Amino acid sequence: MKPTNEVKLTFLSRSANEGFARTAAACFAAQLDPTLDEVNDVKTAVSEAVTNCIVHAYPDKLGQVTLRLRLFEDNSLEIVVKDTGVGIPDVEKARKPLFTTGGEDRSGMGFTIMESFMDTLKVKSVLGKGTTVTMRRRISRRLGA
Repeated sequence: MKPTNEVKLTFLSRSANEGFARTAAACFAAQLDPTLDEVNDVKTAVSEAVTNCIVHAYPDKLGQVTLRLRLFEDNSLEIVVKDTGVGIPDVEKARKPLFTTGGEDRSGMGFTIMESFMDTLKVKSVLGKGTTVTMRRRISRRLGA
């Protein structure tokens, strides 16, 4: 299915840019006329994905994070968050609740949260080359819209 609209943003893995990514995703998704709950779900999922890049992909340096947002005719939003950082040694293990490599101040719930707010979640990672998280969410069509 061909997207009806898309945008791609690249930014440094600074903590301050997590809020920027959340807001950008929410503004882009607004074209689908989402409910407030749907917007909050999108913002939370983007926040978790970008935070993973900041904390885990580039633990000792700044790197690039790419956020790609695409809209489709079926009223769905695709969110891709990509880094070129250290990669994830074991994606299945990393997706388990409470698993973290980020120290005791991290909850290990990032992928679980993303999965709970999105319809689909795919994670691809190559050690030393980075990680790509792809999420999709269909936005409810409102009556009369």
